[in-house]
Amino acid sequence: MNQKISSRRKIKYRIRKKISGSATNPRLSVFRSNTDIYVQLIDDTTGTTLAAASSREKDIAARKVAKTEKSKLVGASIARKAQELGIKAIVFDRNGYLYHGRVKAVAEAAREGGLVF
Repeated sequence: MNQKISSRRKIKYRIRKKISGSATNPRLSVFRSNTDIYVQLIDDTTGTTLAAASSREKDIAARKVAKTEKSKLVGASIARKAQELGIKAIVFDRNGYLYHGRVKAVAEAAREGGLVF
């Protein structure tokens, strides 16, 4: 296996040992591909996804902006969906990625949208 992938997987497992989400305080998990970014609000007690957003949604994909800007739009979208569900506090799961660039853009946009973590 590629060293970059295996080291990310180790970091991911180390993070997941320490954090988990509940119905009142779900986990915001981020997945970053080369072209897109996906986020989910996950309740780990039941193993269900409460809400999801990605850069492939029609309103976000229609805008021709840089990937970091799309990440900000995804963060704002998940914050809006969380507010509709009545969720104010979350646990952020960077999923083994470094906290900079697109991952940081999602987190900061979600904070600006009213989520606390």
